Amino acid sequence: MADPEKPNSRQMRALQVLARGAIAALLWVAQPVGVGLLVGSLVGFTLQPSYGRLRARGWRASNAAAACVAAAMLAVVLALSAFGFLFVSRGVALAQRLPTLLAPGGQIRTVAEHALRVAHSDPAKVIAQAEERTMSLGARLTTLAASVASVTASSLLTLFFMTLAAYYVLRHWDEIVQRAERLSPLLPKHTRALLGELRRTGSEVLRGTVIAGVIQGGLSALGYWICGLPDPAFFGALTAVASLVPAIGTMLVWVPAGLYLVLTGKVVGGVVELVYGALLVVGLTDYVIRPRLVGGSRGVPTILTFVSLFGGVEVFGVIGLIVGPVIVTLALAVLRTYDQAVKT
Repeated sequence: MADPEKPNSRQMRALQVLARGAIAALLWVAQPVGVGLLVGSLVGFTLQPSYGRLRARGWRASNAAAACVAAAMLAVVLALSAFGFLFVSRGVALAQRLPTLLAPGGQIRTVAEHALRVAHSDPAKVIAQAEERTMSLGARLTTLAASVASVTASSLLTLFFMTLAAYYVLRHWDEIVQRAERLSPLLPKHTRALLGELRRTGSEVLRGTVIAGVIQGGLSALGYWICGLPDPAFFGALTAVASLVPAIGTMLVWVPAGLYLVLTGKVVGGVVELVYGALLVVGLTDYVIRPRLVGGSRGVPTILTFVSLFGGVEVFGVIGLIVGPVIVTLALAVLRTYDQAVKT
């Protein structure tokens, strides 16, 4: 005799439809705070080794997760505060100095006039346009402080959801996997494999993007200081941000810096900066440090790597530098899983 409390096949199909609708509704509601939830989950994946070491030393799960997340969020707050201070304070100061540097006899004007004459362009016309844009840029930067409050509120909300997501992932990852195995229409082993790929890929992408960018910013700031570039800390922070740009990245900052030093008469310093940037900022970081951070190749073809970076930025904005590679890697994992299932 059938159990009246056990759903039949028709009722199970209805429950499946409702479950999928519930998931879609949750994703729709969570969309405004999706960046915080996504980045927080990736932070949780990255903190997993530290969490495991604390658990091995006898820490309670809740205390170990809380300690890891607190340390990570403190590092994030300190880094964002330092970057904000550099960009607002030194950026405004630099913008206020630009009219003087572009005035007749100023360093930038002299270099620009020489370069424009070599390029057979009209220095007066180009510099006049640059001065006009500089004045408007300075006005915008000096009023930047007025909008900091709204940005701070948005950042705090993102940070709050990052903290919650990171803690939940650390504390309940095994439970998340078990529930996904029950709810997923895939075989449990396939669900486990895909979630494992998500955790591994997310951790690698976050480490490779953030930590390598910070290292490049620090190395470049040291190079700017050695070579005599003004405001090396500001331009080092700018280089760290530029490292997020696919392909050319840090070259957007250290190449013009080296050329500026050469054209202003500091030929040795400029040449040293260009060589330093090529060997250390790009060579050492991109080809030695970054591969170690991400744990080697994930089996993603080079063309798909560029597609994930450029396409991710185009579709999702800056956060696409993280979302794009994760989506592409997971898509390849799904295709590999399907191929193996078909072969068997």
